[in-house]
Amino acid sequence: MPDVRDFRRDFPLLKQTMNGRPIVYLDNSATTQKPESVIRATGEYYGSDNANPHRGAYALSIKATDIYENARERARRFIGADNAREIIFTRNTTESLNLVAYSYGLNHVGPGDEILLTIAEHHSNLVPWQQVAHAKGAVLKYIYLEKDGNLSPRDLETKITARTKIVAVTHVSNVLGLINPVREIADRAHAKGAVVVVDGAQSVPHISVDVKALGADFFAFSGHKMLAPMGIGVLYGKSALLDAMPPFLTGGDMIDDVAEQETTFAELPAKFEAGTQNVGGAAGLTAAIDYLEEVGFDRIHAREKELVAYALPCLRELPYIELYGCDTTRDNKLGIITFNVKDVHPHDVSTILDAEGVAVRGGHHCAQPLMTYLGQNATCRASFYFYNTKDDVDRWIAALKKVREVMRLGA
Repeated sequence: MPDVRDFRRDFPLLKQTMNGRPIVYLDNSATTQKPESVIRATGEYYGSDNANPHRGAYALSIKATDIYENARERARRFIGADNAREIIFTRNTTESLNLVAYSYGLNHVGPGDEILLTIAEHHSNLVPWQQVAHAKGAVLKYIYLEKDGNLSPRDLETKITARTKIVAVTHVSNVLGLINPVREIADRAHAKGAVVVVDGAQSVPHISVDVKALGADFFAFSGHKMLAPMGIGVLYGKSALLDAMPPFLTGGDMIDDVAEQETTFAELPAKFEAGTQNVGGAAGLTAAIDYLEEVGFDRIHAREKELVAYALPCLRELPYIELYGCDTTRDNKLGIITFNVKDVHPHDVSTILDAEGVAVRGGHHCAQPLMTYLGQNATCRASFYFYNTKDDVDRWIAALKKVREVMRLGA
C-alpha cells in the first residue's frame, strides 16, 4: 500500500501554489480535492458517453443509464443499504435533508409534536426542521453538550419522549469533529416510535458507514466531501418510508402517467429524481468510492488521528490559541480542529494564513446556534484528510505564530 506522499501525487491541485507558496489545504470539511481517477471518470463521461439517461433507445443513452444506475448500486454497497431502490440521488446533503423534511416531515408531524435536534447541527439539518415546526405547530427541542463537546447523556435520556416524532442528528459535527452515538440515539428514538434522520456529510468521507448498523431511517451525504464532483449527493431512506412519501419535486422522469388533471408517479427511486439526472457526477461518485475503498477507511481514520495527535500539543503550547471540541476523552475525534486566535477575528486569521499558502475556514461554519452556545460569533477550522502530512501541520502552526505579529498584538 502506498504511503501518503504517493496518494498526494494523484491530486493535481495539491501540486499547485497559493500566493506563491506550496498549498497547504486544510479545508477538507468544506470540500475535498479530487484525484485524477475522479477527474478522468467525469471527463470521459462527457467526452465519450454524454446522453440523457432513461429516455433513449440508442446506444449512448443506454450507456449513460448504465453509468448512472451502476453508481446507485455502488452507493448502496458503500453504505450497506438493502436495495438500490433506497438510494436517491440529489445535488447534495442539503437537498437530501430538505427532501426528508418536506416530503416526510410535513406529512407526519402535527401540532404539539416534537422534533429533536442537537445544538451542533449544520443549518441544513436545522433550518428545514424549523420550517416544518412553524408550518405544523410542532415544537423544536435540542440536545445540548457537555464541556468536552459530546452530547449530554441526560438530554439523551430525557428528551426523547412519546411526543417525539423525528430525531435529526449529525453523525459527526462539522465544527467539533466528534462522532455522535447514533445507534444509541436511534434505539431510544425507535422505542418511542420516532424516525431518525442522520446527516452523514462529515462521516462518510472518513469512517466506514453501515446505515443498518447505525439504525438510521434516513441518511444523507454529499459526493464533493468524499473526492467526488460537486452537484451529486445521496439520500438513503428505508423503502417503506420512501414508498409512502409524496414526491419532493415534479416533472421529468419521476412520472408514470400524466393526464390533463391527474398524474401518477414512478416507483422508487425515480419518484424522487425529477428532471435530467447528473450522470457525470454519478460517474465521478463511482470513481471516488473506488478510490476511497482502495485507500481503506482504517488507513484514512488512522492518518487523521495521527495528524490531530501531532497538532494538538503544538497548538496547546501557544497561549493565544483557544480550542473547541478537543478535550474529549472518548475515541471519537475525527480530523477537525476548531480554534480561535485571541483578539483576532477568524476572517483575519484566515486571510493571514492564506498569505502563507495555508487554506483554513473562518466563519460560523453554517452552525450559528452552536457558535452562540460556545459563546463565539465565529471560529477558524482546520480539517484534515488522508492526503495531508505532518509538514502541512508544521506550515499551519508556523503561519499561526505570525498572526498576532501581523496584527501588531505581540506574542
